[in-house]
Amino acid sequence: MSTTTPHGWGRGRLLTILAGALGTGLAVLAGLGFFIWQVLTGDQPETVGQDTASLPIVLEEASLPQAGQVRRELIAEAQMLTVDDPRAYREGQVATSLVEPLAIPSPTGTGPLGIPTGYPQTPEGALAQLAAIDVAVIQGMSVPVTHEVYRSWSTGEADPAGWVMTGNVTDFLTAAQQSGQVKESGLVVTATPAAGQVKGTDGQDWVLACVLLELWARLVEEARVAYGHCEAMTWTGDRWVIDPTHPVSPAPSTWPGTDLAARAGWRPWVHNH
Repeated sequence: MSTTTPHGWGRGRLLTILAGALGTGLAVLAGLGFFIWQVLTGDQPETVGQDTASLPIVLEEASLPQAGQVRRELIAEAQMLTVDDPRAYREGQVATSLVEPLAIPSPTGTGPLGIPTGYPQTPEGALAQLAAIDVAVIQGMSVPVTHEVYRSWSTGEADPAGWVMTGNVTDFLTAAQQSGQVKESGLVVTATPAAGQVKGTDGQDWVLACVLLELWARLVEEARVAYGHCEAMTWTGDRWVIDPTHPVSPAPSTWPGTDLAARAGWRPWVHNH
């Protein structure tokens, strides 16, 4: 499966963090918090603030095998920046330095379940496809739809119930007090890609792609957070799909455009028209 076992902050602790969000919008705010729960790891060597974080493992190209499964495993398992400050996914100091943006291609068609596709066989194309998949899952906010998306947009070697995004959807629906496995009509959730990064590649047909999404939810009140998601993407036929062969380390969820986001490797997302 393409997930790592989450060592979360704990639901009680996260609810305490979110307790300041009073009023009728609390359920949605809590849901957004649970949505990123899996990337807020609790097994940190020390408590860190918003201006400090444990450093990621730097992947040196010379130290990696030229190609093959071992290379892919090392790229997938390498630790990314870990952040222990609960404010990092919704606010932060705007970065003073410039970060080179990513030029993301536009889709040329639609694929299964109406998800945009037709992206080129490039690392940027893999990023764009993962973002399109994530947007469909988040805005649908439905367990059955998430299962369908995973079956249609992966190599089909893993149970959709174990996909990290399935867990995210169920945690959100639970925290937002929705009835059943599908969001109710009054709950609106949107996702917009804000940044991305290529963690590594293996030839032209395998990319470890990471997308930083800005999430927005509205029930009665509104809430916004950032969520980072990584998946291995493999080129199959004429499109990119998720490769669940190797567990993937979680991505840092940092507010776009901040110093911490830049340190985490996130590059602004711009469309290449």
